[in-house]
Amino acid sequence: MYKGNSSRFVPIIVVLIVIAVAVAALVSLGKAMFSDTSKTPEAVDTSQQSLLSAVADRSVRMTVRGPIVADENFRSYQVIITPSSRTVTTYSGYLDKTLSTNTFGNNVKAYEEFVYALDKADMVKGTQLAAEADDIRGVCATGKVYEFDTLSAGKSTKHLWTSTCKGSRGSFNASVTQVQNLFTEQIPDAAVLLKAVDL
Repeated sequence: MYKGNSSRFVPIIVVLIVIAVAVAALVSLGKAMFSDTSKTPEAVDTSQQSLLSAVADRSVRMTVRGPIVADENFRSYQVIITPSSRTVTTYSGYLDKTLSTNTFGNNVKAYEEFVYALDKADMVKGTQLAAEADDIRGVCATGKVYEFDTLSAGKSTKHLWTSTCKGSRGSFNASVTQVQNLFTEQIPDAAVLLKAVDL
């Protein structure tokens, strides 16, 4: 009799083991299936590649804006460097009335050296701010605002900014002086050309 009772438990134990193995297999299969899809792919920052590209439609731009004052006294300037040209434009007023524009030729080799220097100066290391945080209207009313852009076909692919006001640091994390000097050194007699805006 005793042998008969113990032999009844053997199939129950086997069934329990099979169920436990099946549950463990289903759990591990579920983890394998859903772990890849539950992770969102990280956004790849292509700003360095964009900066270092020397194809014809690529360019870099620096814009410097002065203090927010009367329209007649407001000044700003912009330097745009492309693989084929270097342009500096000075402006008067908030509607960007052109005071002067000077354009110089450029070549791919010179452009490459320039953008690699910008890369080593960490020009695009900052993280672009979103929506309202990237709006510079009214920022640093008593000081200067610096904007740096990488462009493709004239459209900004990355926009970073900072200012001379402590409370408006912006998104630009590199040395403003170093990057600004790299831009202005691309323009012959930049100090003379920019004298009109006194920035």
